[in-house]
Formats: sequence, C-alpha cells, structure tokens
Amino acid sequence: MNQHNQDNYREQALKLFPWVCGRCGRDFSGKKLHELTVHHKDHNHSNNPPDGSNWELLCIYCHDNEHQRFLEADARGPIKHEEEAASTYKGLAGLKDLLNSRSTK
Repeated sequence: MNQHNQDNYREQALKLFPWVCGRCGRDFSGKKLHELTVHHKDHNHSNNPPDGSNWELLCIYCHDNEHQRFLEADARGPIKHEEEAASTYKGLAGLKDLLNSRSTK
C-alpha cells in the first residue's frame, strides 16, 4: 500500500472519529496525535469504505497488541468448541398444573 493511500484514510478517520484509542481509552491531541493509528477491523488494508465502518482508531500499543492477537489466533487454526450438553431444567414445568389447581378452587 502506498503512503498516500495510508495518509488519506488516516486523515478521513481522524475527521470521523474522536481522537481516543478504541481499546484503552487514552485521549490523543497535539504532539501525541501521531501515536493514534487506524486499525482495519477485518485486517484488509484495501477495504476502506468512506463511512469508516472498517476502521477504528487505536494507539500504537493497542494496535500492535491487536495484530499480535490476530497472528496468534491464525497460527493456532480454527477454535474448536466442545459441545455443551443441553439443559434439562424446565423452570416453568409445573406452572400449568399450579394455575389449573388455583382456577378450580
């Protein structure tokens, strides 16, 4: 990706969103603004919708952390979830009988 495109979507994102890290909540302004980066939520740097729906502003530390998490998850492969046993608890099972017994009194 060329530097011009990167600067362009960063400028757009800075106009659309408050200058706050979307993860840690740190506020950025003045000289610290350069530490605020644009993160592509779907990790596709070519996906730059004009409404910014694929972007979030993250500080450099949270941005690095997000990419590291993505790399680690990708290295592990798909996450396998164990099948959970269905609940057999019937919280309202006796309600019909209870209501019927009250209406016959």
